[in-house]
Amino acid sequence: FLLPQNVPANEFLNLEGRKLSTSRNWAVWVHEYLERWPDRQDELRYCLGTILPEFRDSEFTWKDFQDKNNNELVAILGNFVQRVFVLSHKYYEGRSPEPGTPDALDRELWSAVHAQVEEVARHVDHFRFREALAAAMNVARAGNKYLTDTEPWKLQKTDPDRVRTVLSNGLNVTAVLSIVLEPFLPFTAAKLRGMLGIGGMDWDDVFRTDLIGGGAELGQPQHLFRPITDAEIQPEIERLHANMPVEQTKPTAKEDSAPSKKDKSNIAFDDFAKLDLRAGRITAAEAVPKADKLLKLTVDVGEAEPRTVVSGIAQHYDP
Repeated sequence: FLLPQNVPANEFLNLEGRKLSTSRNWAVWVHEYLERWPDRQDELRYCLGTILPEFRDSEFTWKDFQDKNNNELVAILGNFVQRVFVLSHKYYEGRSPEPGTPDALDRELWSAVHAQVEEVARHVDHFRFREALAAAMNVARAGNKYLTDTEPWKLQKTDPDRVRTVLSNGLNVTAVLSIVLEPFLPFTAAKLRGMLGIGGMDWDDVFRTDLIGGGAELGQPQHLFRPITDAEIQPEIERLHANMPVEQTKPTAKEDSAPSKKDKSNIAFDDFAKLDLRAGRITAAEAVPKADKLLKLTVDVGEAEPRTVVSGIAQHYDP
């Protein structure tokens, strides 16, 4: 038999300030979500991926779901891909341009992209999927920064040859995104491949900068994600509360009168590893004058000199 060498485990995922409970119907049922939010599987996958309780408890809220969709999926990933494809169709009739000689900004872009790709691989190897997803999104952030720095919509009037290189890089970064996002957002990755007009790619391709060659036919640009409004989110919050049994929506008399106790949050293993825990041997013990409960202890902890500590065990131990 092969013994396990690494057993990844998560902490608890809470929901809107309470512990998940299927018996009390305090839960978000996936089949119901898909009925109310058709073709939006990756929006939920992304939100859950960013709050995975890998080292401490975390919480899902509908407002956070809305914020992550609007401020990250729409504003970062969707915005980058949309700009690249709209400009490519506008300037080159839906075909990928032939790139020119790269300059410093191009090299800076690919250095940033490859650094984040390496982070994705490293975190996945260590089962840190939350950090891996963050690194994958940083690839889109690097692409957005590149477009903002180069401004191809302005450059087209003065240096159209340079724009060819910029948009070629944008399309190839999109191809990289289709690879690194595949484990987390598979439906989005498939859409990206469809827009690029390519089939599936392997991880071995992820460091290439020429996945999309010049003259390749591109699919039509499409919005990968759309903003979520307050009017769409509020019913989800109300539905969650309405689904709970009435007796569970109010605290019992015992719960109401009992003093509130805050749950103690767990620390991450990295923080625990910082502790200096040692076993010691007591070599001497003597009573402390005018103190009934205290003993003065001499403790050998393996250092050059023994340590002296005071302990309140005099009533339980006679030196």
